[in-house]
Amino acid sequence: MRILFATSEAHPLIKTGGLADVCGSLPPALKRLRHDIRLILPAYPAARAAAGKLETVAEFPLAGSEQPVRILEGLLPKTRVRLYLVDSPLHFDRAGDPYRAADGRDWQDNHLRFGVFARAIVKLSLDQAGLDWKPQVLHCNDWQTGLAPALLSQHGERPATLFTIHNLAYQGLFPRHAHEDLILPPEFWGMYGLEFHGQLSFIKGGLVYADHLSTVSPTYAREIRTAQFGHGLDGLLNTRAHDLTGILNGADYRHWDPAGDHHIARRYSVEQPEGKVECKAALQAHFGLEVNPDIPILGHVGRMVAQKGVDLILSACEPLLATGQAQLVILGSGDRTLESRARAMASRYPGAMGLHVGYNEALAHQIEAGADLFLMPSRFEPCGLNQLYSLRYGTVPVVRRTGGLADTVIDADAHHMAEGTATGLVFDGPTTEALGEAIQRGLTLYRDHAAWARLMQHGMRQEFSWDRSAQAYQDLYKRLVNR
Repeated sequence: MRILFATSEAHPLIKTGGLADVCGSLPPALKRLRHDIRLILPAYPAARAAAGKLETVAEFPLAGSEQPVRILEGLLPKTRVRLYLVDSPLHFDRAGDPYRAADGRDWQDNHLRFGVFARAIVKLSLDQAGLDWKPQVLHCNDWQTGLAPALLSQHGERPATLFTIHNLAYQGLFPRHAHEDLILPPEFWGMYGLEFHGQLSFIKGGLVYADHLSTVSPTYAREIRTAQFGHGLDGLLNTRAHDLTGILNGADYRHWDPAGDHHIARRYSVEQPEGKVECKAALQAHFGLEVNPDIPILGHVGRMVAQKGVDLILSACEPLLATGQAQLVILGSGDRTLESRARAMASRYPGAMGLHVGYNEALAHQIEAGADLFLMPSRFEPCGLNQLYSLRYGTVPVVRRTGGLADTVIDADAHHMAEGTATGLVFDGPTTEALGEAIQRGLTLYRDHAAWARLMQHGMRQEFSWDRSAQAYQDLYKRLVNR
């Protein structure tokens, strides 16, 4: 099949979170299934630099852009996936991450930026860019691409559209005037269109107008149809329940496997696990912690936001650091209040807590390899990738029973330990107490070397490759095209 895959970020071109990991891994997996899949994203400076050799293959005017927009063609690095970068310097050639300026605030013209991106996607989808190629499926991802299915819905001869929700909390909401700024058809305004409580909602462009919806785990597909997790869109999602599919994300074992990881102190595997001890010592040394193989390390990598439960981690772990029961290592950035709180705690326990505010890809790998337990007490988690990485690295995940975490980690209770199926520690309540109890269960198991080894090894043997997920997307694309 011919598939145009639209996203605002993809590893290794540009990354702010898990969306980039997914969109850098799923297209190559679909390419391995012999599909003609082409990836399209904005031509941010970082993406252009990482893409290597690029060629201008199209140039055309677009509504909302004073200058003609160019399409730069190349390859997604280290793959055979064709890459299209939408080059509109006024909108994308700027410092900062894809959505925010250096001061951390959203770009004021994000609606115009991603409006231009959506119109470029539509141009390619209708084979109006002079590339002599028309996709059978347009696969859009998250709010930044949400206008594309809406705009395409006005054309008769068009590809089938799939819209994937990676995180419903991020909706692309803009003031009422954004509708006029974007020169959108008047019929798009209203509760059955793009309007959401008086604002323009980009994500509703996908949720209302795409032929089919998917999200990144079966449990999250059920959760977002409830008031608790629906962020005000549960009613709409319930009306589209028959058009909503949950497909679990995969782990890209080309990049996340301790047997071949060049970022870590020593490579290891389930058959030869000895190297993990060396990785732990290297992690302790990196953060200036006491280098002691007997002290368990609790690790966390992720955005410092309430969703991820970072406040719960800090509260639950402080007593453990104070009594010398464990060490804590955190990598991430986000909410300034949480960052400050983490810095203060790290300064109180300099030999027991390591903190890196920001993002560092190599260090993320080193934490996965060196930690003993990985903490993910998310208040909600569409899929989560770090628990999948942790399993492969023999770093036992401690997760809340929600979204993709519920779908991928089996609790080390007496029953699952006895039958040999346990892979981690699972708890229910989004509270400091519930997380603390789960960590204590983990520390108890950690002291039982035989039980711990069994738990680690079973986790390392789990298989969550992208090939399985790609097969599910392929089946979904076929249904859409045949329909």
